[in-house]
Amino acid sequence: MHDLLDHLPRHDDSLQQRDYRKYLAQRMGPMIHALMLVATIVYLVAVLASSVLQRPLLSGWLRALPLLPLALVTLSTRQARRPHLLSALTLLFVVLLEVSINLNTFGNPHRQTMVLPGLLLPVVSSVIWLGRWDFVAGMIVCALGPLPMLLLGNSDDVQVVQYLIYMAVAIVLAAVLRAFMARTLFEQFRLERRLREQANTDGLTGLLLRNRFLQLSRLALADIRHRGLPACVLYLDADHFKPLNDDFGHAAGDAALIAMAGTMRRQMRPDDLIGRIGGEEFAMLMPGLDLAQATQRAEQLRLAIHAIQRPDGRMSVSIGVVECRDGEAIETLLVRADRAMRQAKRAGRDRVASTVD
Repeated sequence: MHDLLDHLPRHDDSLQQRDYRKYLAQRMGPMIHALMLVATIVYLVAVLASSVLQRPLLSGWLRALPLLPLALVTLSTRQARRPHLLSALTLLFVVLLEVSINLNTFGNPHRQTMVLPGLLLPVVSSVIWLGRWDFVAGMIVCALGPLPMLLLGNSDDVQVVQYLIYMAVAIVLAAVLRAFMARTLFEQFRLERRLREQANTDGLTGLLLRNRFLQLSRLALADIRHRGLPACVLYLDADHFKPLNDDFGHAAGDAALIAMAGTMRRQMRPDDLIGRIGGEEFAMLMPGLDLAQATQRAEQLRLAIHAIQRPDGRMSVSIGVVECRDGEAIETLLVRADRAMRQAKRAGRDRVASTVD
């Protein structure tokens, strides 16, 4: 599983790995729950069948005792969507299932014939492990689980060797099945991610499209108000951009916008949002910053953009900064920030203008 993640871009590898595990948990959670439910029912049938067909040493209610924890884990899995929790529940279920199988065969003089379910477990469970270490731990449990049935029964050395060979084959087969499924899920994850990015980001700069920026900003502002934090919006406009397109062509204009977007991304914090509002105009939502702090950040961004070289000189921007009022919508914030940006334009461009009106 982790080898597949090596194909992801390295600049945010840890973030994408976390997203991928969440994706697996969402996609595989229902299947894991269904397999657990089936396994619990099968064990119940096995207990009933052994009570009718055999005379086990343990009473039926003792052999049925594992059904309660098996059912509880199965119900918990239905609600679990966090990857680590789902992995822990899955491993716990396999452990309980192995214990249950051994308990159900206790006192059976031919218990070595009951090893078959243990040999099937690696293959059946191959598709439910979210990560590499989950799979390794699961295979160890599957391999060790049937050993009590063999060692405490009437098994000879030949039967033990046969078991080891068959279990090795089952684990190899499980590894192959899991590898193919992991690659399929990874390709699906990457395709869905690419489609979401295309739907939500600007194809030229890679920044959020206007509608997506507004949508995420509404959610961020609601969280900011709940936490009682300040927030500011920056509105940026590239100076003298039309002459660049007219004199040097749109390719030069596109290159300038791409470089400008890259500079903005390098200046942003993890919680900041950046969107391309239209043409050469951009907006940034900066949670947790008051007007003075945001103005300082805007000045740093303005100076950083000076490093971008256009065919006709260095790049410059005019920036408007406003602080969010209590209950103010992102649309209203953008209008006020745009007004402040135009104030910076009128004052001579290549500057930051902030307003408290």
